[in-house]
Amino acid sequence: MASKLNQLRSKAAQASQFVTKHGCAYYKELLENNKKYIVDPPTVEKCQELSKQLFYTRLASIPGRYEAFWKELDGVKHIWRNRKELKVEDAGIAALFGLELYAWFCVGEIVGRGFTFTGYYV
Repeated sequence: MASKLNQLRSKAAQASQFVTKHGCAYYKELLENNKKYIVDPPTVEKCQELSKQLFYTRLASIPGRYEAFWKELDGVKHIWRNRKELKVEDAGIAALFGLELYAWFCVGEIVGRGFTFTGYYV
């Protein structure tokens, strides 16, 4: 256990040194590349205004997303009604998609539990 702690400390020290050497240059390059998104002057009032704009823009997009959801649902209903005409390839793709979703949820659960299969730390 102590050797793993020492390894972790050395890796953390290496990461810290890397960030110390390259972090400032990365920060400056990032700001330079995204200069068009920076609002001048950067005041608290401007940040609050932008925050409100984002919130109300998202709020205004709800009806469009709502309509798109119902259009997608109608498409699924249409496919379900005409399932007798469904090709094997389409059914296979749908099955693989469902299997992939299930696998991602299982992997997510395992990762969330700290890579344990039982959920208990031994």
